[in-house]
Amino acid sequence: MKSITVGSMFSGIGGIDIGFEQAGFSIKWANEYNLKSCQTFRHYSSFKEVVLFEKDVHELKPSEVDSVDVITSGFPCQAFSIAGYRQGFNDKKGRGNLFFETARFIEELKPKAYLLENVRNLQNHDNGNTLKIIRDTLVKDLGYSFIPFVLNSKDFGNIPQTRERIYIVGFRGESNNEYNFENKSQKNKKIRTSMFEIPDKIKLTKTIHDCLDLRKQPECFYYNSDHKYYPILKEEMKNKDTIYQWRRIYVRENKSNLCPTLTANMGAGGHNVPLIIDDYGIRKLTPKECLNFQGYPKNFNFPKDMALSHCYMQAGNSVVVPVIKRIAQSIMEVLND
Repeated sequence: MKSITVGSMFSGIGGIDIGFEQAGFSIKWANEYNLKSCQTFRHYSSFKEVVLFEKDVHELKPSEVDSVDVITSGFPCQAFSIAGYRQGFNDKKGRGNLFFETARFIEELKPKAYLLENVRNLQNHDNGNTLKIIRDTLVKDLGYSFIPFVLNSKDFGNIPQTRERIYIVGFRGESNNEYNFENKSQKNKKIRTSMFEIPDKIKLTKTIHDCLDLRKQPECFYYNSDHKYYPILKEEMKNKDTIYQWRRIYVRENKSNLCPTLTANMGAGGHNVPLIIDDYGIRKLTPKECLNFQGYPKNFNFPKDMALSHCYMQAGNSVVVPVIKRIAQSIMEVLND
């Protein structure tokens, strides 16, 4: 069977690509602007054959990349007005918002399907105007269907992290087809939008201990008694079966026995740092453990010389791989059918 191909935009360290690869897709090319993220992407052995364009997406031309069956995009969310959209998308000037760069590639390459990923707040961003513009662009301008849904990794990825994200899937030439959210049984096998299935909830069987490495870690991850935060951490942190967070001026315990949402700033300045107690003291989660809480394969590692601040940022900016895999499997079933 001919492989179904993927082009990846705003790829980061490749979390979406890994999910699609695990679902049986062939990743043909990827684009990422952050050079440190590109180093981590290239460090992963499964990506040796992927063509990685290390450049600003504004400078990348659709003519430079191969045509693919699916375009994926974890684009950053920026504000833009309806007026700016109407002017910008048509005359190519209003492209400060990076979503329009994704739209540019969909418009030119005409993939069979797309997947967009973003923070849950995209739903209500700018009082709903942002999502409306994205929908209008994909449906009215580009002729694709529009299936938005929110999944939490603890409910849909068997990963013990609270992480809600919005995902949007669509299929070419089906702008007139609405997804039936109420009745999955009413499927039209001639319409891809109708055949697509949003993943169902699955039982969470993993605990935080499945993602932690309880061996002694390097000293740089521990809070010693001479650290200015040590007294309050020592007083507040008592439970080895939970993950805490340092929130600038206080300690927050996550009593749900889950990892709180990992953030890009958890390695910069101390805010949002996930903390645990192990047999050797109080310490931060390591970057590798953060990857575990994102569901990355065990053989995925950061380059050895990568600064910790970059590792934390890359892990916090990434996606939960098992959730992506399940969405990709649903897309695969539709395209194969």
